[in-house]
Amino acid sequence: MELEVVISLTLLIFVAALLYSSVGHAGASGYLAAMALFGLAPMEMKPAALALNILVASISTTKYVRAGCFSWKIFWPFALASVPFAYVGGYINVPSIYYKPIVGVALIYAAWRFIKDANVSDYAIKKPKIIWIVTYGAGLGFMSGLTGVGGGIFLSPLLIFLRWADVKQVSGVAAAFILVNSIAGLLGFLATKTPQLPDALPIWAIAAVIGGFIGAEYGSKRFGNPTIKKLLAIVLLVAGIKMIATAYY
Repeated sequence: MELEVVISLTLLIFVAALLYSSVGHAGASGYLAAMALFGLAPMEMKPAALALNILVASISTTKYVRAGCFSWKIFWPFALASVPFAYVGGYINVPSIYYKPIVGVALIYAAWRFIKDANVSDYAIKKPKIIWIVTYGAGLGFMSGLTGVGGGIFLSPLLIFLRWADVKQVSGVAAAFILVNSIAGLLGFLATKTPQLPDALPIWAIAAVIGGFIGAEYGSKRFGNPTIKKLLAIVLLVAGIKMIATAYY
C-alpha cells in the first residue's frame, strides 16, 4: 500500500473514530466508507473495520456507562439475541459483487438516519415487549456481522424511532451493543478464513483509539451534536454511492 494512502486513511480513521464516538458509535461505517474510497478489497475491509470497532467501542462503552448514559434493561435482551446471529453473519463470506451493494445500502441508510434524527432531543419513553427486542436484536446482529458495521447505525435509530430508550441512554446502549456484536462478528469471520489484514492496521488502530477517546470524552458529556451527525451523513452518502457504483467492475 502506498504511503500516501496509508497516511490519508490514518487521518480519515482518526476523524471517523472521533466523530462517531461523540454520538455513541464506534465508526465501522466510517472506516468502511474510507476504505471503500481508496479501493480496499472486501476481505480486508470487513475484519479491519470490526477490529477497529472493538477498540473504539470499548472506550465508548466505558465512557458512556460512567456518565450514566446506559440502560442494562434495554441492552441485555438485545445483546442476548444479537450475538449468536452476529457470529453467523461474520461466518458468511459474501462475494464482492454482493458485499459492496449491501454495504453501500447500509451506508446510505446510515446517512439518512443521521440526518433524520439529528435534531431529536426528547420524547416520552414507551416500554418495549421482550419478544420485539429479541426479534429486532437477532436481525440487527446478523446484519452487523454480515456487513462488518457493528450494528450501532441500525440500533440507535430504532431505539429513537420506537421511543424505547431516553436519548441520553441510546449512546451507551449502542456502544455496548456494537462492542459485543463486533467481537462476535470478528470471531465468526476468523472461524472460516484467515484474515487478510492491511499492513497499516496497527497504525490505524492507534489513530482510532486516540480519536475514540477524545470523541467519547466529549460525547458522554454533550449528548449528540446535530452538526456532527449531518457531516457524517454526507461522508456516508458519498461512500455508499461509490460502493454500489463500483460493485460490478
